[in-house]
Amino acid sequence: MTFDLEYNSERTLMIIPEYGRHIQKLVNHCVALETKEERNTMAKAIVDVMGNLQPHLRDVPDFKHKLWDQLFIMAKFNLDVDSPYPQPSKEELQEKPEPLAYPKSASRYRYYGNNIQTMIDVALSWDDGDMKEALVFTIANHMKKCYLNWNKDTVDDAVIFKHLFDLSDGKIDLRNSEEVLTESKNLLRKRNSQGQNHSKNNHKKPHHNKGRKRY
Repeated sequence: MTFDLEYNSERTLMIIPEYGRHIQKLVNHCVALETKEERNTMAKAIVDVMGNLQPHLRDVPDFKHKLWDQLFIMAKFNLDVDSPYPQPSKEELQEKPEPLAYPKSASRYRYYGNNIQTMIDVALSWDDGDMKEALVFTIANHMKKCYLNWNKDTVDDAVIFKHLFDLSDGKIDLRNSEEVLTESKNLLRKRNSQGQNHSKNNHKKPHHNKGRKRY
């Protein structure tokens, strides 16, 4: 007695491996059917089976549309059936997406991050007064903290005021201000204490139940 063993290395590559080889064989059989009526019936059955194999996609918008597109892809776009959706083209699926533009707002002083620029824009939209002044100095203190995290252990307030002036396009000018920001040592103390607390939480010893018998 002899057995005809079929090895994966000798089989053709599956177009969408997630559905398995049996679904691919069903698709190939559907393409080979002679009448369009038979192909329509089998194509709908295959789509239903594909949907059962991917239950986590049922909440995805256009779930059925996605399944029909995948059916045509596995059929190498040679399946002549009446689809409820427009049949995709091979060229459309192989088209490369447009490259994403790098955010221009991060081009200057990147160590402050985009959130600082957003906060500055919000401050500029406020009317002059105590609230705006408090927000501006809050932003300046946060910039100082970001600068210390990125650069070194100390920084002159004049440097922060200069950067704030540049990021606001000259609309927020504290360069001649007599106000003083939070001292660097206090910001660094907060940073170090936060880091130590995080380290302690990550290295807590597991609790063992004393007096518990083990067998």
